[in-house]
Amino acid sequence: MRQVAIANMRRTLQSALLLGLSALATAVFQDEVGDIDFHYSLLGLPRQDATFFHRPRKEDKASLLYTITDLGVVGAVNPSNGDLVWRQRIADDSDDIATPGFLRAPEGEHWVVAAHGSKVQAWGGMSGRNIWQTQFKGEVKDLEILELTEASRKDVLALFDEDGVTVLRRLHGSLGTVVWEFREHSKDVPLQVSNNIANVYVVSLHGSASSYNLKITSLDTATGSRVDHWSVGTKGDIHGPSDVMFVGANSAAPIVAWANSGLAKIAINILGSKSKQDFHLPPDTASVQIHAPHLAQSQPHFLVHIQTKPDGAGEKNNKAIVFHTNLKTGQTDIAYELPYFRGEGAFSVSSEGANVFFTQVGSEETLIVSSDSHAILARWPVKQDANIHPVTAASEVVRKPGGTEFAVRSAVLTQSDDWTLIRNGEKDWTRVEGLSGAVAAAWAEIPEGEDLAKVLAEEAHTNPLSAYIHRVTRHIEDLQYLPAYLASIPGNVINSIAGGEIIGKKPGLHRDTFGFNKILVVATSRGRFYGLDSGNGGSVVWTQKFFPRDASKPLEVRALNGNGEDGLMTVYGAEGEYATFNASTGAWRAILGAAGDRPDISSVAVVDTELEKLLVPIGSGGLPVGNLPPGWDAKRTVVVRDGDILKGVRYSSEGGKITKQDVWQLQVFVGQKIVEVATLPSHDPIASIGRVLGDRRVMYKYINTNSIVVAVADEKANSLSIQLLDAVSGQVLASQLYDGVDSTKAVSCAMAENWYACSFFGDYKLDDNTDRAIKGYQVVVSDLYESPDPNSRGPLGESANFSSLNPVDSPTGVPLPWVVSQAYVMSQPLSTLSVTQTRQGITTRELVAYLPESQSILGLSRHVIDPRRPVGRDPTAAEMEAEALMKYAPAMEIDPRSILSHEYDVVGVRGIVAAPALVESTSLLAAYGVDVYATRVAPSGVFDILGQGFNKVTLVGTVLALLGGVMFLAPMKTTILATSSALMIRVPGCVVIIFPTPSRFTPPCTGAGDSPAAVAEPPDGGAKASLISFSHVPAGSKRSMMAALLTTTCSVPNARTASATSARTESSSVTSTRRKSVPGAGLPPWSFLSDGCAQPAGGVAARLGVGEPLVVDVAYDNVGASGEERPGDDEAQTSGCAGD
Repeated sequence: MRQVAIANMRRTLQSALLLGLSALATAVFQDEVGDIDFHYSLLGLPRQDATFFHRPRKEDKASLLYTITDLGVVGAVNPSNGDLVWRQRIADDSDDIATPGFLRAPEGEHWVVAAHGSKVQAWGGMSGRNIWQTQFKGEVKDLEILELTEASRKDVLALFDEDGVTVLRRLHGSLGTVVWEFREHSKDVPLQVSNNIANVYVVSLHGSASSYNLKITSLDTATGSRVDHWSVGTKGDIHGPSDVMFVGANSAAPIVAWANSGLAKIAINILGSKSKQDFHLPPDTASVQIHAPHLAQSQPHFLVHIQTKPDGAGEKNNKAIVFHTNLKTGQTDIAYELPYFRGEGAFSVSSEGANVFFTQVGSEETLIVSSDSHAILARWPVKQDANIHPVTAASEVVRKPGGTEFAVRSAVLTQSDDWTLIRNGEKDWTRVEGLSGAVAAAWAEIPEGEDLAKVLAEEAHTNPLSAYIHRVTRHIEDLQYLPAYLASIPGNVINSIAGGEIIGKKPGLHRDTFGFNKILVVATSRGRFYGLDSGNGGSVVWTQKFFPRDASKPLEVRALNGNGEDGLMTVYGAEGEYATFNASTGAWRAILGAAGDRPDISSVAVVDTELEKLLVPIGSGGLPVGNLPPGWDAKRTVVVRDGDILKGVRYSSEGGKITKQDVWQLQVFVGQKIVEVATLPSHDPIASIGRVLGDRRVMYKYINTNSIVVAVADEKANSLSIQLLDAVSGQVLASQLYDGVDSTKAVSCAMAENWYACSFFGDYKLDDNTDRAIKGYQVVVSDLYESPDPNSRGPLGESANFSSLNPVDSPTGVPLPWVVSQAYVMSQPLSTLSVTQTRQGITTRELVAYLPESQSILGLSRHVIDPRRPVGRDPTAAEMEAEALMKYAPAMEIDPRSILSHEYDVVGVRGIVAAPALVESTSLLAAYGVDVYATRVAPSGVFDILGQGFNKVTLVGTVLALLGGVMFLAPMKTTILATSSALMIRVPGCVVIIFPTPSRFTPPCTGAGDSPAAVAEPPDGGAKASLISFSHVPAGSKRSMMAALLTTTCSVPNARTASATSARTESSSVTSTRRKSVPGAGLPPWSFLSDGCAQPAGGVAARLGVGEPLVVDVAYDNVGASGEERPGDDEAQTSGCAGD
């Protein structure tokens, strides 16, 4: 029993180890951050009326730049470097992004307050932590700070529209509780709230549609009770809320201003008075903006910025008029006008106590004026290379010590949707905020050089000889780049070893060896497109605004696909937009904007053919928009979705008319809806058609490239049905039903190879009679096999093909798969599921998901979510070895090492796209939404390239050390070896053979003492060899060495040096050993005998003593004195020693 327990424990530890290794394979190391990935931490386009500089700590002079954007993200930016200090997304995914958000900051407080939708929240100005939040019925229409209250604190005024009822609430500034509430049931349209020292004012539209006038209601600051109300203007002055352009607040004399429909004049009313003043505008006025301070102690001055329509040269003119308000008379008068300036420009206002400053930011210069006088306080020219075209601006003016000099920094939103800080006329930093709000993304290959492509095409269409000559000529011309390449090699090698930047790194777009350098094309909801270089940290290569949009009418992309290796991208929009452009430059080849005369596009069918991808836009009626692609196969089935109906249709064209034939239809029941449809990726190679089990049997995968996954939710029954359909026939191949599913929460599915996965929120009881319940977010993974039996191919057997149109019970019909499913309960919701892609499909796939609660990208290895994980037992050793299985556990904690985005907060992900690299181990991923994040993933580890952790310095040092050792030992004349070896050192004219001998050495043939020279003559007068000396060390040493110096005394053609070999014996007798004669210098054969004697052929013997014998062959070429070849004796001598 103890052995069994130990074995079970061992398998449990092995399972845990496998789980850890699976997470480790996807872990991101610290030195890889910024090298294998890039992240755009974005906010969105800042709203002009909710962007300002503010000091979060009263005792500090430093300020932060606060804003709330068109995407409902509130945040703070460090104006020194443009880095994000903190941000919070207060708009949910289900919220309408066209609904504006509001942001206000009380003077001298450490918090800011924001509102969006039905929520009002307070955030710490420095940390971004939530202080309080509250939510009410209805929608927030305006938000203001009540600076002057009966208490020492500062409170919040929030105006709501609750189904036609105007509601104003005063919220406690520190707690968020309701201090008082005012309700108005007159069906007026609430616009904004304002206040001055005495009262609170609610501004609303009174009347009927297209015929409004302003209604002002004054309230008591302490109690919220009505003080008075009155109307301003006449019926028809205002046609809608958009006509009211400004309502001031927190000033000594807040104003409300509106313009008529033709922008011929502007009307201004000082809140508290019942009259208005009209001011005429230039006849070519295109837009009007008003800038006024928001401090009660500031002077009642404001500026009106008028921008005209483009003239004949395409330039706009800008005019600014400064108004002063007389508090005693309640009248507003023009104080002065600023000079015209051409081009794009923006104005902003800032306050310092009672002083009010206006800042003008243009494409040529930046200047500051005081509200008191038109005199320019300071001006700075803008450098031409800055390329700034301002649209809106928020500025901070600082008076330098002495009081005569000023400094200004302006956060400017440009025409290219960049957010740039201009400091005293110079560009300081830029944030690519236009990249936010991405709705589609796709990977594109970097095309080969256009010139090279043309040259290769020319060579391919000429005769072989001309092509060869042309190629050789081209290579000769390329030699001009050889010196620069050779000069860069040492630096590249050194930097590669030391880990530095490559000196010869190519600038701009270029392909790399591993296929990591690609172009990520991103489309935003504003109609702007970006090309990002993944090989250069995601830098922006190009940007184009193909289809201009605003927040009220965002762009909906139906398809964004690349067309093979030529680098062309095609995009279709929901309103009929179409464009084909170059992915590497952004240059468009064909473009069609939205127009009312073109049909809407409900979906786009992507058809993979052998040559290219075909995009077929489908209209709302189910018919293709335009003509069918050339060579269209009328038998091809296209799956289209029309609401909660899924159809398989066929299109054909006869006489220029397109006809449609419905093949099958999936229509859900009443109360049900299709919440998700998943298809196989266009690149989904399958490396193996089977899965090897632990007992070496094979489960064959069910592979059907026409299968799709459809998730149908039943809101009334709280159930979710996941169905696997054959897209050609519409037959249901597999189906699972899950109870207790909350259909109001997101459902996401993904599929690849022979498996699919779906995530949802479930709350149900188990059907195992245990009365246990499961509540939480779940991931269900299903594997598809041809048969439940291993080594079985199912009903089709070894058939090469089958027909999806035949019935499932037909021998040639589509077979039903064997489904193995397993569910896992996750600690966080998973959305936007996707699957990694590699070039050959050999690498283990990884399920990628977005974690909205932690704002992270998660990668789950297939080993972790494998449905074949054994339940209730530990996996066997064979299962762990063959399938890497681990014991099933229903609850799955998210391993931090599985977070692909590591420490980055990726906000508002709407989709994840994958692409294979050239190396099999790596897949490229890109997540897009509010942020854009891209990375490289190696689900099975990086097994085909060296990582940054490889120690090249140690490797090179080891090689150099070995080389130095060899060079140091090469000149040595003697070498000490072990007993069982002998060494020859060849020197000119002689051969030295070194071998070990016993410590006591007595030459037996001549007696003790010095060894005489012995001369041996080979047969027939061949070459002579002399054993000229013996040497030994004194007795007592464990070993002594004897050197025999053999010299040649004759000159023989083709003479070569002698050779020696060693032989170890296990007894005192020497086994006869045959040696091949090695060509030598006419030397006789020698051999050592078992008793240690050395016997030259027909010559003198010398006793070496008993020891481990060595066989040394000194052979010759068997060439006699006359030069003729003679047979030699290469048999080792084994007879007794002469004179023994």
